[in-house]
Amino acid sequence: MGEQNTAPACEFMHVHQEIVEKVNQAMPQEEQLFDLAELFKIFGDSTRIRILYLLFEAEMCVCDIAQLLGMTQSAISHQLQVLKKSKLVKYRREGKTVFYSLADSHVRAILDQGMEHVCE
Repeated sequence: MGEQNTAPACEFMHVHQEIVEKVNQAMPQEEQLFDLAELFKIFGDSTRIRILYLLFEAEMCVCDIAQLLGMTQSAISHQLQVLKKSKLVKYRREGKTVFYSLADSHVRAILDQGMEHVCE
């Protein structure tokens, strides 16, 4: 009936030791790779992405963000806590109001690169 499509098996295995050693030395530590994977998980939520895009434009309070996204202040506060914990946003207090902004230029660069890739 149907043929199974299998890749040809290698009869001989030859490790290119120089390449393996060079790449092994360039690899980040396991803990750094874990932290990077955790960071990218944060970008896996479209609401958080939308919040970050809003903060590209201006520093905002929870009320502003909730109004723009048509969401509750509670939902926005929750997402901002996740973004703060991941050091993607920072905040400052002015009286009783807390204003949020991007933590640094890396956040914009990460999203710009991702958007460029998506739009290719």
